[in-house]
Amino acid sequence: MTIRHNLNVLGSTIASTCASWRGGAGRAHFQQPAERPVLYDIEASPYCRLVREVASALHLDLDIRPCPKGGKRFRPEAERIGGKQQFPLLVDGNTGTVLYESAAIVEYLFRTYAGRATPASYRVSRLNKAGSYAATVARGLKGMKLRPAREARQPLVLWSFEASPFSRPVRERLCELELPYSLHNLGKEQWQDIGPAVLRLKPGPYKPVPGGKRARFLQQHGRVQVPYLEDPNTGVALFESKAILAYLDKTYAL
Repeated sequence: MTIRHNLNVLGSTIASTCASWRGGAGRAHFQQPAERPVLYDIEASPYCRLVREVASALHLDLDIRPCPKGGKRFRPEAERIGGKQQFPLLVDGNTGTVLYESAAIVEYLFRTYAGRATPASYRVSRLNKAGSYAATVARGLKGMKLRPAREARQPLVLWSFEASPFSRPVRERLCELELPYSLHNLGKEQWQDIGPAVLRLKPGPYKPVPGGKRARFLQQHGRVQVPYLEDPNTGVALFESKAILAYLDKTYAL
């Protein structure tokens, strides 16, 4: 089981490399909007990935509505809102915006929440699309198709960032099980954040950017590590991707 999980994380690391580690760094000081935008999402979709990378770079939290192939819970809802089952679909109640097409969504997010044009590294270019496709292939299409599961009465809560090799397998499983969740993006804010929580590049006690999102997380949870999952349906709170995957399978998979 441990070997299989380590191989899973290794494959996820390769996927992050294919995508040039976009969605790894976030803004230390970011004012979240009044409402979290809703993203109808397929974790394995190369186009959805490009949108999630931007949300992670902006530190923008989202409400994720997983829409795997074969899904029945949120695909009809997305069609009622937008008129078709095409993903990604962004619904932002803060501005009354409903948007398809990854390029349009990426541009909208930067204009609305960063006040600037999309930087070259995040544009939906041929190169970035190719890298995103390669990441999907590297993962063997995990997070693409429905797996039978029990329904969650309340959305789960996940702290993650897009390029995290440890978080990706958890997001894939949440998508496959059609479990909605609030995604709190916790990207790296400084070079001292680089590396796993137990082996960061900078030796000594970990010190996040004062007043940043990671500093708040440290104050609340005692350490800064992703993924971190909270399930309000059961009261369970877990670090460690291996433990989270086992929990999701035991609690929700059929």
